[in-house]
Amino acid sequence: MNCASKEEEIYTPIPYNLEIPALFANKLIAPVIPSNNPLTQEGVALGKKLFFDKILSGDETQSCASCHNPKKSFTDNQQLSDGINGLLGTRNSMPLFNLAWNFDERFAWDGKEFGLEKQALEPVSNPIEMHANWKNIAQKLQEHPEYPTLFLQAFGNLNIDSVAVTKAIAQFERTLISGNSKFDNYLKGEAILTSEEQNGFAIFMDEAKGDCFHCHGSDNNPLWTDNKFHNNGLDATFTDLGFGNITGDPADNGKFRSPSIRNLVFTAPYMHDGRFTTLEEVINHYSEGLQRSSTLDPLMKKVNQGGVNLTTKEKADLKAFLVSLSDFDFVNNPDFQE
Repeated sequence: MNCASKEEEIYTPIPYNLEIPALFANKLIAPVIPSNNPLTQEGVALGKKLFFDKILSGDETQSCASCHNPKKSFTDNQQLSDGINGLLGTRNSMPLFNLAWNFDERFAWDGKEFGLEKQALEPVSNPIEMHANWKNIAQKLQEHPEYPTLFLQAFGNLNIDSVAVTKAIAQFERTLISGNSKFDNYLKGEAILTSEEQNGFAIFMDEAKGDCFHCHGSDNNPLWTDNKFHNNGLDATFTDLGFGNITGDPADNGKFRSPSIRNLVFTAPYMHDGRFTTLEEVINHYSEGLQRSSTLDPLMKKVNQGGVNLTTKEKADLKAFLVSLSDFDFVNNPDFQE
């Protein structure tokens, strides 16, 4: 082999142009893109290939997409996800979108992972999830007919390891942007809401009614979540300490990250443990199902009445509004499919 000059091996990846919806550009600061992992066309393409590749699991039967299906807003519609050995986890699979605007950079239901790159690291080696050894994965990728070239083009380096793999996956995940629902188009003056949807939004925003906006945002927050951790009155006692298990502070026990209310029609079941199978059950919980506990969020201020006590009509209208945040273009986007 001719040991030609190293310059011949240098490949400069092409910067990736992140298409940011107008509402995001108007309402939010710039997305979080780490300086040591800028988005490139090669990096995103590699990350997508890895996301769908079962080579990352111990027995090559599961990929990231097994629990994060793009057609289901990158979740799996199971109460609890099962790993390669049929073992069930303890949490519902979170949907994946608009991750680049999680400004606190705490990921997972309990905030255990700091940064998307770190978040992508753990499931591969988790014994309940993909149950693989990172050194074995790196070796399989190194011996693969395509991956060495793809890593070289993305990162200018033939050395494949967990750092490079998770950087690529994080790049792909930052491109998963959902911002084209009926309600988005209404805010842009391009759609008309039904009277039920309008009334549902008013209930959502009314502190005397649904009072939902503190945790789940408003028309001024296109993420439709605060990405913070709250005890929303699911339990009087905790079998899962959630955020408290991460911080070690008993005041955080029973707190979980507020998920975005975008794309709820695709992401059932709901809550960190997938206990509610329908949106009606979720609404009923806040209406009359709140449980008091020592760390209950002060925002659950009507706990003495069991909740906000919506009428049947108010519940139906609130659901109509929530459904208007469904982004069908997102779940059908060919850029996100295998």
